[in-house]
Amino acid sequence: MLKKYKRVDPEPKVSTVPVTPATTVDRTIIGDQIFIEGVIRGKEDLLIEGSVKGSIELSTHHLTIGSKGQVNAEVHAANVTIGGKLVGNVNATGRVEITKAADFNGEIKAKSISVEDGAYLKAVIELEREPMKKVAHPEKPEEKAPSVPAKETPAPAGMDTKRI
Repeated sequence: MLKKYKRVDPEPKVSTVPVTPATTVDRTIIGDQIFIEGVIRGKEDLLIEGSVKGSIELSTHHLTIGSKGQVNAEVHAANVTIGGKLVGNVNATGRVEITKAADFNGEIKAKSISVEDGAYLKAVIELEREPMKKVAHPEKPEEKAPSVPAKETPAPAGMDTKRI
């Protein structure tokens, strides 16, 4: 029979990632001693302090890579906060935040991005914009060339060129 033991550390480890009300609700934490290789899919916020290699799919939730996090992955999430090391592509439907402790190398596609001073960033960034409404420009009336009297062609010999 297996018994479940709870290990008590004399000093709890505290992440340097700021905790906001949005990150305190239903969040899974991958600790700094955990190594995962493969696909991670979820329907709640995720904090990574350990190592992950593969892909991460949190289509409607927030991914946070903590200061100790080491991630080499293709990321699809609603919002992403990078506080550790991330190598790979990020596709966010919302915002990507890169903190001053971050080390990011890859591509970002998001609606908005913020980068704190001091962060290492080597990236291709594509920001999505809201569809623009076409503004109808009033058409200019066609400019007419000044009227020039038409040149009369000479009449063949023997014909009268008078007009009545």
